[in-house]
Amino acid sequence: MIRFEDVGKSYDGGQSFAVRHVSFQIAKGETLVLLGSSGSGKSTLLKMINGLIAPSHGAVTVRDRSGQQLQSVQMRRSIGYVSQGIALFPFMRVWENVALPLRLAGLPIEERKRKATEALRLVELPEGVEDRLPSELSGGQQQRVGVARALVTGTDILLMDEPFGALDAITRESLQAEVARLKEKLGVTIVFVTHDLFEALALADRIVVMHEGNMEQIGTADEMLHQPATDFVRELFEKPAKLLKVGGRA
Repeated sequence: MIRFEDVGKSYDGGQSFAVRHVSFQIAKGETLVLLGSSGSGKSTLLKMINGLIAPSHGAVTVRDRSGQQLQSVQMRRSIGYVSQGIALFPFMRVWENVALPLRLAGLPIEERKRKATEALRLVELPEGVEDRLPSELSGGQQQRVGVARALVTGTDILLMDEPFGALDAITRESLQAEVARLKEKLGVTIVFVTHDLFEALALADRIVVMHEGNMEQIGTADEMLHQPATDFVRELFEKPAKLLKVGGRA
């Protein structure tokens, strides 16, 4: 489904690298979490998938397409994208915000509203919310609208760039459960960026740990906790491992 082959990114002609020699594959229907602190390269990798950033060397392949093909408008619109700043238009009703990708694709208004309403039900927002303005919704509801907009085209790939970082803990946990439910229901491939260890452990089929542009390890949560590949990964997961052990989960 998605493949990175010896991918690197430099913004200064190779004097320094935001990402260095990264290689991994993401299977269809998998939830892969890119975990790391600010500046680790995790969001750079995510944005290479939909062509927002082009690698300086190596290749990114998505649905058997790579290079300039990933940077086409059509390809970009075929991949769902959710970020922390969901950028809902305040003067548009909720359904109009959700239907924006369909409007850009030239679908008639009746079909746009029908598909937008279906997407809102999919993320479990109540009837009637579609005619409200974004300012009339809670932060968690606004984020669900962002997810609905990312899914409204029927995409099979969903990119999520720290989407819940600004929300309170209870709302975040609720939305994490929603992501897991949507993955189970739709079979979408999800690539999720976070700096939160416990969010990564809760969501991921596999985790990629990034540090200063390097991929430290790729593996399951269990492998991260019990078979760390580097000292950095060992130290990163040391506290979660202890907490899980105390709680009887490890």
